[in-house]
Amino acid sequence: MKRLLSALLLFVGFSTPVFAGNGYKIQIKFTDVKDTVIYLAHYYAKALPTIYKADSARVDKKGMATMHSTEETLGGIYMIMLADKKTYFEFLLNNGDDMSITATVADMPLNVKFKNSPENERFQEYTAFLKKYGQDQQALVDELAKAKTKADSSAVYAKGTEQVKIFKGYRKNYVQKYPNTLLSNIFLALNQPEVPQGKHYLEDGKTEDSNFTYYYYKNHYWDDFNFADGRLMNTPVYDAKLDEYFNKLVLPWPDSVQKEGDMLLAKARADKEIFKYTLHWVTQFAQTSKVMGMDQAFVYFVENYYMKGDAFWLSKETLDKYIDRAQKIAPNVIGNLAPDIKMIDIDKKQHNLYDVKAKYTLLLFWSPDCGHCQSEVPVLDSVYNAFLKKKGVVVYAVRTEGEEAAWQGFIKKHNLQEWINVYDPEHTSRYRSQYDIYGTPVIYLLDDKKIIRGKRLDATNVGKLIEILENKEKADKKS
Repeated sequence: MKRLLSALLLFVGFSTPVFAGNGYKIQIKFTDVKDTVIYLAHYYAKALPTIYKADSARVDKKGMATMHSTEETLGGIYMIMLADKKTYFEFLLNNGDDMSITATVADMPLNVKFKNSPENERFQEYTAFLKKYGQDQQALVDELAKAKTKADSSAVYAKGTEQVKIFKGYRKNYVQKYPNTLLSNIFLALNQPEVPQGKHYLEDGKTEDSNFTYYYYKNHYWDDFNFADGRLMNTPVYDAKLDEYFNKLVLPWPDSVQKEGDMLLAKARADKEIFKYTLHWVTQFAQTSKVMGMDQAFVYFVENYYMKGDAFWLSKETLDKYIDRAQKIAPNVIGNLAPDIKMIDIDKKQHNLYDVKAKYTLLLFWSPDCGHCQSEVPVLDSVYNAFLKKKGVVVYAVRTEGEEAAWQGFIKKHNLQEWINVYDPEHTSRYRSQYDIYGTPVIYLLDDKKIIRGKRLDATNVGKLIEILENKEKADKKS
């Protein structure tokens, strides 16, 4: 069964109506279904399988059902879903709609008829157009498979180019004819920037700009997205656009994510639902990123939005969790001065982190009882002896848990006596909150001034980070 979703994403005359009231009234007549339950559901920013139920009704013995609400309803792409929760057809719903639908399940979605809903009649025409377009595309695929010469293939590609022009022309003409309607704004949201053809030069007029395509595409990416139309939240469009933008177009640096997040959130303030989703999305993107140091962006969004009242949808309990998490991360983001630690070794001699004189300090939190530590720490020691020691690295190793005898035995067995091995028997150092230690092992890399240069590293990448830092240092000296 063809869906609007698959069709729209595959191919990547009414003004805004004056409603008589809030809500909707949908009368449905099934020609081949009766005595069952149906559901009204909608998308929310992303595609299936995630859908959100809005209403339900009983189909009587005559195949009739009515769904009615007087609550203000956010429009979008909705669906009437049968009891199996797999069979459905899509349609467009706006606040205040009062429509009748006749559907034959066996022939859905094409054999769905609408009364008192001109936009859905046009939507059905578009669905039929997409079906024909898909058939034409498949015919070209078959024709290309039979091509025997380069000329044959070129002819097929030429036909394909013409078909794409027809497809784009359909959507462009629709937007011009029916501005501000839901389907028009969906079409616009799906638009991708068309980069001007030809060569492009820098300001000197001689040097070709090799980055023109990237910057043009990125700078015009959101041109046609209507951030004031909250109905776009109830479509499968927005999440995919955010994903492409941040994962393919935004540089994977905290400062870049913060800047782009601010830009989008400023646009998104035009509609509370779009703003809500945008703030949630960029915050989760930063929090769950595998890029080292991206937690800086998470802290930034919490401090500049959540803590300033912008996360209006959250309960106090949930909001406090975000704030608490950010406050735990904030002291140890990359670029900050590492908090000092004062601990003792097995001989009760105190060792202050700030007293360590080294070009780099590897701050290791581990436990002899931790299975991952038992495998990771010896590998780290091998890297230390083979490479890190030559680079001026000193290891400041903090035992977080475990029996003293097991700790000493592990150090002796693996010849870790060259490290500064310390612990905090009186629990006075506050290292867990200062360094966000909720598991082990955890590795930080500090420079000679005890500035955090890397965090949550492992034996495989600490050496690479030092090389990057040294190369950057050399480049800075030359410039």
